[in-house]
Order: sequence, then C-alpha cells, then structure tokens
Amino acid sequence: MKLSLQEAKNKLIENGFLDIEIDKDINLFEEIEKLKKEKNAIILGHYYQIPAIQDVSDFVGDSLGLAQKAAETDAEIIMFAGVHFMAETAKMLNPGKKVLLPDLNAGCSLANSAPAPIFKSFKAQYPDHIVVSYVNSSAELKTMTDICCTSSNAVHVINSVPKDKGIIFAPDRNLGAYLMKKTGRDMILWHGVCQVHEMFSWEKISQAMQDHPGAEFIAHPECEPHVLEIADFIGSTSQLLNHVKTSDVEEFIVATEPGILYQMQKSAPDKKLYSAPPTTTCACNECPFMKMNTLEKLYIALKYELPEVVLEQNIIEEGRVCIDRMLEISKKAGL
Repeated sequence: MKLSLQEAKNKLIENGFLDIEIDKDINLFEEIEKLKKEKNAIILGHYYQIPAIQDVSDFVGDSLGLAQKAAETDAEIIMFAGVHFMAETAKMLNPGKKVLLPDLNAGCSLANSAPAPIFKSFKAQYPDHIVVSYVNSSAELKTMTDICCTSSNAVHVINSVPKDKGIIFAPDRNLGAYLMKKTGRDMILWHGVCQVHEMFSWEKISQAMQDHPGAEFIAHPECEPHVLEIADFIGSTSQLLNHVKTSDVEEFIVATEPGILYQMQKSAPDKKLYSAPPTTTCACNECPFMKMNTLEKLYIALKYELPEVVLEQNIIEEGRVCIDRMLEISKKAGL
C-alpha cells in the first residue's frame, strides 16, 4: 500500500503511528537492513524492547549507553526503538539529524508523573537547590534541570554536587531514596514512580527465593525500598546484565522489566533466569509503553521516515545542557 506523504501524516495524527498494511510475505529483517543502508540510518534499541527489535538494532543498551551512542553516531537518521523521552534525548544531542520513533504513544509513566509546569512551581520553593533529574523525564523538565542522570551513573552525578548545595531529585522517588541511602546525601524528592517497578511483590519474591534457594535476587533501583532491602545485588539494567554474565551464581531472580532477560540469556545461556513476580497475576511487570513498538511499526516508520520527533530550538538548547553535563561526568568516571 503506497501512501502520499500527506496521507501518511493523517494516519500518524490519528494513531500516533502509521497504521499501514504490509505484505505478510516480506522478510522484515531483510527489508529493514536494506532501508538502513539506503538511508544511512542507525537503530538504537533499549533492553526492554521485544526480542525481534533487539535483534534488528545496531546497538542495544540502557539509557546511558543509548545516550552515549546517540551522541557519537554519524548516521543521518536515528531510529529510536524505545520510548519518547529517549528519542527526545537523542534529538537534543543531534539537532541536525532526523530522529524517528516507531510509535509516538510510547511514553513513560515516570516522565508523565512530572509535568513541567507543576515541577516549575515546585522548584521555585527551593531556589538555591541543584536539580538532578532522571533521564526518564520530558524534554521540558530537562530545561529546568542542572544535571541529568541514569541509574548507571546516578551515584557519580549526586557525588559531583558540592556538599553545601541542596539537591532536588526528580521524578523517581524510589531511585531517589536509594541514592540518599547510597550517597548519604539528603535530597528533596519528587514523588513519581515507574509503574513497572512498583508492581513487584515482596511476598511473591520471598516465596520465589524459597523455591529457588540457590538463586540470587537482583533488582533495579527503581523498585520500592522494601523490595530492594532483600536484594542480593542492586544495579541499573546494564549493571544487572553484567552481573549475570560475570557472577559464579547459576540462578537469578530478576526484578526489572523482563525484556532484559533476552539479552541475559544470550550472554549467559547456561544460567537460569526467573522474572520477579508482580503483585497481580497479569503481566504487569512488562512496560506497556516499551511494548507498543513492533517490528512492523519500525519498518514502516523507517520506510516513510515518520513519525519524527521534533523539538523547539529553545528546548533543544536549554535541555541539552544537563545531558552534556551527565555525559561528561560519566566519561570522567569511566562509565
């Protein structure tokens, strides 16, 4: 089905993605590879994407790794297989490049939890504080941020702030509480949460630990404090992956979005992995936003070069400052 550019834009406005029928007999992997070469495009995929998207990506990583890759790429088009704030970050780092997202509806509960106008009023109450914002935040909130961070570099970022300066940390209260404990710094926390990491059940995890007595329980710091208290290892997505790869332990119960288990199993095929159970019987520990992206949507987006993530110039210029500071701190720390 061939659409004009205007027809494609109309479909995009209606759906948030291009709802187009494609030939079911085509090999999407082959077609995507052809389009990448034709368009000088790179696909950056997050660990939480479905396996097929991870397999077709040129680079798979966590938020820090993806930001670093976006900052250094020579590609003319960046297809970001992740969620909206990640594509916004890539656009701020590459204002002259075209940044695509398979589905514009792929948002983030954390980013949504800190609306910029409300945060602006909150920040005004603490005029002398440094604002450290988790990368899981909107482009607008980043314009009000002094230093951005990811879970991989958050400790280094907090430690870079002078001891005589107060800190506002947004938007994840769980990561903020973990960082306060880890660094000894007192911080003003914005009360946002990741809906995925809030769903893990302490009771069911405790039972899983009894069922698998030889397994380590490893968790992402976005989990609630009472879940982190029983964890054997706490780390960012990439840190959890590396721990599984290098540890002598053979079994792991993993409390983060289960998309990471695909890369863990590829990296450590002989190890047994169990996704930490949520509080309900549904698949609530899967990120519904990450899973909005499909291989079909990615192919169509790359073919039509839509939907494109576009930011106003002042947002790019003001928002990029905190990201550049984060990348510099990470570089100095050897991350």
